[in-house]
Amino acid sequence: MSRKPDLDAIWQEMLKQSDVCCDVLIQGVFATGISDHRNFQGALAALLGTKLADRALSAPVLSALVTSALVANPEIAEAAAEDMIAVFERDAACPDYVTPFLFFKGYHAIQAYRIAHWLWQHDRQHLARHIQSLVSERFGLDIHPAAQMGRRLVFDHGAGIIIGETCIIEDDVSLLQGVTLGGTGKETGNRHPKVRRGVLVGAGAIVLGNIELGEGAKIGAGSVVLENVHPYTTVVGNPARRIGTRHTSMPALGMDQRLPPVDYVI
Repeated sequence: MSRKPDLDAIWQEMLKQSDVCCDVLIQGVFATGISDHRNFQGALAALLGTKLADRALSAPVLSALVTSALVANPEIAEAAAEDMIAVFERDAACPDYVTPFLFFKGYHAIQAYRIAHWLWQHDRQHLARHIQSLVSERFGLDIHPAAQMGRRLVFDHGAGIIIGETCIIEDDVSLLQGVTLGGTGKETGNRHPKVRRGVLVGAGAIVLGNIELGEGAKIGAGSVVLENVHPYTTVVGNPARRIGTRHTSMPALGMDQRLPPVDYVI
């Protein structure tokens, strides 16, 4: 089990990073998003409230709802901090913590999901679905609030990602844009993929059905996966097939989407 993140230390680092900005036109964003708040939890609640507010739920109401979830389950904020650090560590376009926190919709969508999932678990399904709908409208991602997702997740770019109701995503997973983790039809029950630790799923990949992407697997961009993928295995194509040799690393951590030399057709 990983050690709990030190939210106070992370917050102090975020304050230092936000103070570096000297662009007058963006300083207000850093103030309302970071420095106007007492801690990471308060900033996260305000961020989601502002991003998701609509005519039915104002920003203050949504921020209060998020705050209640963070108080009831402190692990939500811990997971949010770990996700932020994971983006910084894995994304070459991310220079600091505050960039994903303020500007990356993949990160925002994951944190909004965490609140919707908490609501779902507390028999507030309609409110959870409303937040799911808002996330879809604002960020272009569709994550069912009943799905189960771990920590240190990176949804790079985020656009077009779809995650079904009975999907399970374990810790340390990275998804690129346009990934679908869906069902194969109108079947009910346990019908969506299970994505194990360390998996990297390339852009536009489609993974359908109650199948397992084993620990450390790599799914090539544009692949269509309809069967289990063994741990530490790379698959590509439509339908996806195993290529190259087995590896022992966690591809999600390195974000290396290169494939072994192979002649294949998407």
